Amino acid sequence: MNKLGHKHIACCNCSDFEQLPEDVAVSAHIADVEERRGFSVYCIFVIEVKTKGGSKYFIYRRYSEFLTLHTKLEENYGPEKGIAPYFFSPPPLPPKIYVGNKKDIAESRIPLLNVYLKGLLDAPVWILLDDDLRIFFYQTTFDSERIPRALRRLRPQTRKIKRNSEHISDMDRPRAEALFDFKGNAAQELNFKSGDLVYLLSRVNRNWLEGTAGNQIGIFPQSFVRIIKDLPEEKFPVSWLRCYFHDYDVCQIRDISLEEDVQKLPTYNELLDLIRTQFPDSDVALNMRDADGDLIRLMDNSDMELLVTKGKGKTKLENFFPWQLHVTRIDDLDVYSNRNSEDMSMN
Repeated sequence: MNKLGHKHIACCNCSDFEQLPEDVAVSAHIADVEERRGFSVYCIFVIEVKTKGGSKYFIYRRYSEFLTLHTKLEENYGPEKGIAPYFFSPPPLPPKIYVGNKKDIAESRIPLLNVYLKGLLDAPVWILLDDDLRIFFYQTTFDSERIPRALRRLRPQTRKIKRNSEHISDMDRPRAEALFDFKGNAAQELNFKSGDLVYLLSRVNRNWLEGTAGNQIGIFPQSFVRIIKDLPEEKFPVSWLRCYFHDYDVCQIRDISLEEDVQKLPTYNELLDLIRTQFPDSDVALNMRDADGDLIRLMDNSDMELLVTKGKGKTKLENFFPWQLHVTRIDDLDVYSNRNSEDMSMN
């Protein structure tokens, strides 16, 4: 059955904008782009979303997620597969670029992606109820726990100030004393005078904080205040990959932090590039350990699924990838069984 058959959009009454749910996204723009490191270096777009009900929040999406959404919309509502009158052609998406600095490429895409987002949300009302579109703009727990790292083009998130009625005393709240007068140059910046007490809400980046003074909320430079009680240590979603480096007669354990979902299956090249950054002075090879305890060298993408399926459950620590990786020097064949060493020496 065509995907349209079991979606909400099949209801003609939903054509009226006023009948849309309050949490449906109606506008969005890219506030910033951040460079992140996972199995490979990649860029992620910080998108500020506004819903029909007036709420605002940030979501974080990679270009590949834009591409996946675009492909699904074309498949489901294009002239060949759509069901009349439910035809929709999404606006043009910036093409893939394979050569160049990733941050520069991401920056150059911002104006085009903003046009793309506007085109999606200016579409017929029934498209706004599409499951894939709603999932794309939905703020996940992962999104809500992130704090934007930069201030460029950015407004702080809307926050509720915690009052004493919530059983949080002023003495328990993170706070600072203003050392100098600060008058912000933009609407999102907080104004205060020397001696004012500023209650802290979040750390925006290394140099700026978000806080409240009186009935105002805004951002300000940390150098203008003296911290009385600091914010809790900021925790970004972090996963860990445990690897064992067999350096001839010594085995070292190294835990590598990544901003990746622990269920992700990396490609062979992504994993190899990551390990090379961890052991820059060694020409390394990737390996897994089989049921007999022997090391098996990984050669290409066909081996990656084997690494995950055979190694699953070997690491049961929280936030760790459930498989283990063994790293050797590429010319060290003594770590393998005689049979495996002979096979590799012939290749």
